[in-house]
Amino acid sequence: MVPVTTGEVRAPRPVHRAWAVPLATLGLLALATILVASVLPASLRAENRAGAEAEFALVPADADPVADRLAFDAVERYRAAGQFLFVTVREPEITLLDWWIGESEPEVGFLSRQDKFGTQTPDQQRQFSVEMMRSAKETAEYVALERLGFPAEIIPGDVIVNNLVCLEANEAQTECIEWAPSDELLDPGDKLLKVDGVELEVLDDLRPILDGKQPGDVVEIEFERPGEGTRTGEVELIAANDGTGRTIIGFSPFDTATAKLPFDVDIDSGAIGGPSAGLAFTLTLIDELTPGELTGGRRVAVTGTIRIDGTVGGIGGLAQKVSAVRQLGADVFLVPAEQGEQDIALARQVAGDDLDIVPVANLDEALAALAEYGGNGLELGRPGEGYEPAS
Repeated sequence: MVPVTTGEVRAPRPVHRAWAVPLATLGLLALATILVASVLPASLRAENRAGAEAEFALVPADADPVADRLAFDAVERYRAAGQFLFVTVREPEITLLDWWIGESEPEVGFLSRQDKFGTQTPDQQRQFSVEMMRSAKETAEYVALERLGFPAEIIPGDVIVNNLVCLEANEAQTECIEWAPSDELLDPGDKLLKVDGVELEVLDDLRPILDGKQPGDVVEIEFERPGEGTRTGEVELIAANDGTGRTIIGFSPFDTATAKLPFDVDIDSGAIGGPSAGLAFTLTLIDELTPGELTGGRRVAVTGTIRIDGTVGGIGGLAQKVSAVRQLGADVFLVPAEQGEQDIALARQVAGDDLDIVPVANLDEALAALAEYGGNGLELGRPGEGYEPAS
């Protein structure tokens, strides 16, 4: 038993009671400020890099194994011990409180509505994103099989607008201040059906139509806009700024080519859209079609688009993807060299000392970089040569 001494209970002194009211008031004000900030839109204060009101954030999402999404059964599959991971980001709508919390974090970016949707509606952007993923998978499959010697072909597809040509950007090169005249009619995702009365099936059909035209000429364009149907309008042509003197409509086309493969390959991308997993798909397919380990038995994260010629294209949200990869504990992250020095420097800042950021410009550089970590990418040969599909 412990003896307890009972003393006289006294009321707080008046000076102490006087502080209770303002302290309680300050506490309630702080709580109210947090509650109000959690419902107010971030656009009241948040801005993107160009100084526009930001309604959305670009934040890390996941880094998932690619091999789990890959399926083929016509040839032997060599299951790898290591893993290639493809990385995703999210773009949620944010509140003022979200902005306060994320403002100083390098892996959080802020987006205006224009940044997120461009000139498209949310429904149009979702359709466009799904189409980009379809094309990314087709191209990745072609590049992987062609690299290994399998008989694969690329078949040109529809003429779809990717981006409109920017004639003049602001001084910081963060925003376009003058677009080509085509911007008045066309939006990203539009599918061109006819130009100057001539039907289009593939991009090459445009060349003979424009060969006899001059910058300043006006042509009629019939096109199909996702979710809105067929439209017709006129566009003033411009000169290409690549030194060729070509006359162009004023847009860069989306890669809609399809791959003709000697056997079926399925990549289950689920609800994920966009083209940035192309290189990850290519490397995983090569790894699963050949014995040995491209990764050297490691967990290797990969981001970057893949083009038909094997070059690796830039992506958005690199710092956010680095954050997702770092949290998962991967050893290496292959990223596009096309991102530029500033973007890659920020990626390395976010990565710290525990994750190697390795820029690559093409598939060959990716295989060589992996070889530095113990992979067998320089010893693959052409095992698909002579392959003939089963009758």
